[in-house]
Amino acid sequence: MSYSQAEIWIIILGLALGTYVIRFSFLGPLGRANLPAFVLRLLRYTPVAVIPGLVAPLVLWPAATGGQPDPARLLAALVATVLGMWTKNVIVAVIGGGMALYLGLYLF
Repeated sequence: MSYSQAEIWIIILGLALGTYVIRFSFLGPLGRANLPAFVLRLLRYTPVAVIPGLVAPLVLWPAATGGQPDPARLLAALVATVLGMWTKNVIVAVIGGGMALYLGLYLF
């Protein structure tokens, strides 16, 4: 089935609007509410929980290697983790991990 350009843009805008409405439905009413201290304390850990969940599959089962772990990606993850813990700076960790990945791909 072939869609025209106008139909594709209507679909994209409809999906964008639907996504916005779904997210706003539970985040909008809380925007002006004062949340309890324990909820705010727990929300601080959300990125710490989400980012490893996004990165771990890319390190352990990368599509580039057919789902098999390889030393270059494991090295890059280790370097990024150590740099992040040592410097407490996300940018340094990302750049160092990226450099370790490219060096590891070159060496291995």
